[in-house]
Amino acid sequence: MIDKLEAGRVQHGQFATAPGSGPCGVFFVQGPCGCELEVTAFVHPGLEHVAVSTPRRRPNWEEMCFVKDLFWDEEGSVMQLHPAQSRYVNNSRYCLHLWRPTYRDIPMTSPSFVGVVGLSPSDAATLFAPISATA
Repeated sequence: MIDKLEAGRVQHGQFATAPGSGPCGVFFVQGPCGCELEVTAFVHPGLEHVAVSTPRRRPNWEEMCFVKDLFWDEEGSVMQLHPAQSRYVNNSRYCLHLWRPTYRDIPMTSPSFVGVVGLSPSDAATLFAPISATA
């Protein structure tokens, strides 16, 4: 996956980084949904940070998963944060962020708190249709 990043690395201008300088820098990559993604990645003390944006809309789940896998192992966990409103910074309405602490694991809940493990979205829609129809 690092080859996809290198091919899209910004090498000129204010945000340029040198080829081969690892996963830090600004990159333009073709996303899985046909949209070019602008990806900015830096390591802060204690945190790895990746910002993902598109020209006309916020990145979707599939695009965020794609970018996550460009930078981290598929079994590694990263997070999106919803900070206190007093700490919001919004320089682009079409940008989302991924974070990974470097000093500890991200606390995780049981997958069963999210849904039924092994159940596909279409099977879940069928299974839970009567519940939403009567609610």
